[in-house]
Amino acid sequence: MKLTAAPRRAAAWLRWYVTEFTGENAYDRYVERTRRADPAARVLSRREFEHRRVDERYADPRDGHHRGCC
Repeated sequence: MKLTAAPRRAAAWLRWYVTEFTGENAYDRYVERTRRADPAARVLSRREFEHRRVDERYADPRDGHHRGCC
């Protein structure tokens, strides 16, 4: 049993690291924070959240236009 525990822990850590690094679990954190702050608040759908996230990342703050990635 102990021989399988270490690889499982390593796999769990690797999965956590990859999802944190890629931002894959940002939506889950957003939902948790929003519900904790105000349980009656509207929670964005995953699609709405991702659109907003991309817009905020690439928008030019001076005029609100989309800069693109490059």
